Amino acid sequence: MGDLLGPEPVLLPGDPAAEAELDAAENPSIVAAAHPSASIAWALLAEEALDDDKAVTAYAYARTGYHRGLDQLRRSGWKGFGPVPYSHEPNRGFLRCVAALARAADAIGETPEYQRCLDLLDDCDPSARGHLGLPSSGV
Repeated sequence: MGDLLGPEPVLLPGDPAAEAELDAAENPSIVAAAHPSASIAWALLAEEALDDDKAVTAYAYARTGYHRGLDQLRRSGWKGFGPVPYSHEPNRGFLRCVAALARAADAIGETPEYQRCLDLLDDCDPSARGHLGLPSSGV
């Protein structure tokens, strides 16, 4: 994230309505249905499914939030690489979906997808794994 010649960090705008509903303890399923582009709602659903040992369900939720986040990143000028800082709160929904997808892929034995997700997190923000409770890249 210190490459002066690289792309500028992408700072997603967030979804204030969805975030307010989640902050008010609304059920993430209801929030995801009302705000399907809000990656944070999908991340919460995926994390809950992982906590309940429902890896396939978590995989589906995380994959949905991941793709919704990719759509937002592209609309914000991201070209498939470059910084997506964890420190920017609205980026966390996407990054949490990538982390949940990694965990779910690992749980079902999809090792290549697990590694792709870890690589994506490292590319987006080298500190993301630590924030999201995933093993360090060792770099």
